[in-house]
Amino acid sequence: MTGTDGDSVINTLVDPSLDAATEAVESGFEAERLVTLFGRCTVEYDGRASSTLGLGDRHVMCKPDGSILVHTDESQQPVNWQPPGCTHEAGVAEDRLVLESERSTPDERLVVRFEQIAQVSTFAVEDATELTLDGTEEDLRNRILDDPELVEPGFTPLATERDTAAGAIDIFGEDSDGRTVAVELKRKRVGPDAVGQLGRYVDALRRDLHDDAEIRGILVSPSVTDRAAELLERNGLEFVSAAPRE
Repeated sequence: MTGTDGDSVINTLVDPSLDAATEAVESGFEAERLVTLFGRCTVEYDGRASSTLGLGDRHVMCKPDGSILVHTDESQQPVNWQPPGCTHEAGVAEDRLVLESERSTPDERLVVRFEQIAQVSTFAVEDATELTLDGTEEDLRNRILDDPELVEPGFTPLATERDTAAGAIDIFGEDSDGRTVAVELKRKRVGPDAVGQLGRYVDALRRDLHDDAEIRGILVSPSVTDRAAELLERNGLEFVSAAPRE
């Protein structure tokens, strides 16, 4: 299961050359494989805010659904990440392997530059099993109220079950820039109906507030269908993966 054959279930390179590491990552992206790298790198993010991490040893995971996670040796949460739906690219600049992850709604860019690469692995993953959840939407809501940064850093809940002409918004709040945020919670994998529901809440808030108010809509659930992901992007809405406590 290991080796350099592109058809292997697992391909791993240890202390690879820059060219070999770049080729492995690019091939992994093209084949829609799970790609992981470990090495010394910097991380830069630009989007709703900006952040920079200096050189450090980090583990980076790029998933076929477009998400990317940057982990250190501490905490269960990544130090930086991008959600599903992003576009990954790999290249070489100034003798560094550079990973770029971008999405258009909202406009965000994460760049990881590897000074040293200890290991690159790609995995052909097959997992069609649905996650079975026993938690409720109330459990998910309480989890977010206890830790609002599950939605995003700087998110502040202001009310629950906030009434609108389209129905009650699960969590009404604001982001770190003071923009209004409507959060719709679902305890299971969801499809286009949930996206339509969130869109109606956002439209209702625009009518309740004022026409030029900047309102963000965020759908929170364990996962969404491909069609739902397309509709979220098309309508300028967002997705965060989170599940009720077990």
